[in-house]
Amino acid sequence: MANVSDSQDGLVQEIDRLGARLGSLKAAIGEIVFGQEVVIEQSLVTLLAGGHGLLVGVPGLAKTRLVETLGTVLGLDERRVQFTPDLMPADIVGSEVLDEDETGKRSFRFVKGPVFCQLLMADEINRASPRTQSALLQAMQEGEVSIAGQRHPLPRPFHVLATQNPLEQEGTYPLPEAQLDRFLLEIAVDYPDRAAEKRMLIATTGAEVPTARPVLTAGELSAAQGLVRRLPVGDSVVEAILDLVRAARPGREGRADLGKLIAWGPGPRAAQALMLAGRARALIDGRLAPSKDDIIALAAPVLRHRMALSFAARAEGITIEHVIERLLEPLR
Repeated sequence: MANVSDSQDGLVQEIDRLGARLGSLKAAIGEIVFGQEVVIEQSLVTLLAGGHGLLVGVPGLAKTRLVETLGTVLGLDERRVQFTPDLMPADIVGSEVLDEDETGKRSFRFVKGPVFCQLLMADEINRASPRTQSALLQAMQEGEVSIAGQRHPLPRPFHVLATQNPLEQEGTYPLPEAQLDRFLLEIAVDYPDRAAEKRMLIATTGAEVPTARPVLTAGELSAAQGLVRRLPVGDSVVEAILDLVRAARPGREGRADLGKLIAWGPGPRAAQALMLAGRARALIDGRLAPSKDDIIALAAPVLRHRMALSFAARAEGITIEHVIERLLEPLR
């Protein structure tokens, strides 16, 4: 029993130490990105849980600035790719080129693409062709790139934060549901409130514009990701996750009153995402274990891209957010 107690004490000490660092991390990001506290928290949850995030919002809401700031404060090698209809898979993952040395001998050499970084911003991912989208999403899933039969592992840690504009859908290629499922969270980026926008105006239009500073290193982020998976989860929270996810599926276990509103529901990956994201949110707050409040707070970003409304629901003007709120009623 002494060993178990010592192990728990060690875990608590690690959480306390890291919680203080993560508090400084959030404060450092808040100095650069104004009025997006929930977005910052959910982005950090995504990275601490070892996942990828999809940022959805209209232009001009600091999505690019947020990703650049995250790269700096977390000590990650960050790259940005602007997705366009003419972007090819090789522009993302890399390609082989033919070299010739002084003796005339020819050989192929692999030139790495921008995906070989630790934090990749895929800007307006839905503007690239499905083939290019698939090349990136395969790299996200497998953590490596295969070119000419050779496997090239990606750096660790490796994360993608993709952005998507909900407006101007003409000429875009919406991500298929199976590919959306690979994003841990879909993070909704909304307008800042008046006070935050005033602070932003003053801070960003003066002679000195605030710049991000490193707070963690890539190695410390990897250690934090390992710590997230060690956090205990109470049985009541596990049951709450299962109740929520399974109730969102049309069929025998789904909510009878919501069944006609849902065309298809979330798979097991949604439950895994809620478990990991809940642990990461608890760690950010310096808590030893996640609670039902974490599951309630993360339900929408975990579920909304893993569900589809029925035709009847769309005809009535019902939204995914409305359905998720009703699914959460038994947990409140």
